[in-house]
Amino acid sequence: MSASAPAQLIAADSTEAAVVAADIIVTVTDSPTPVIHREWLKPGAHVNAVGASRPTAWEIDPGIYADASVFCDRRESLNAEAGDYLQAVANGFVTGLDAIGELGELIVGDRVGRIAREQITLFRSLGLAMEDLAAAEFVVASAAKD
Repeated sequence: MSASAPAQLIAADSTEAAVVAADIIVTVTDSPTPVIHREWLKPGAHVNAVGASRPTAWEIDPGIYADASVFCDRRESLNAEAGDYLQAVANGFVTGLDAIGELGELIVGDRVGRIAREQITLFRSLGLAMEDLAAAEFVVASAAKD
């Protein structure tokens, strides 16, 4: 894949080795248990957690919530669907929904995001129809250019 990729690709020997070296980590699994752990994240890392959207599954270590500036697409979805968030609350890593920002609040400036270069950030995506429509519009517009 390296020959056709627009960026350098480097194979890692393990998930831990990949995460320890990464600035941005994206998880898109259906894992019922964490595939990444808090201690693997370097200062300033960003995590996009997209998968495991059931209350009984969590693909990321709930401890990440304790140290990260956290945003989601919608708090109600987070509370209903994100097992990692529910585990973070149950284990005292986060105090509740008020501690989590919504992406829209960040975009319009109602909530501050990262406040230090070393701060870990987490976007817990559960999906909104508007996001799907925006992605579809982008794909269609891109295809029309070709």
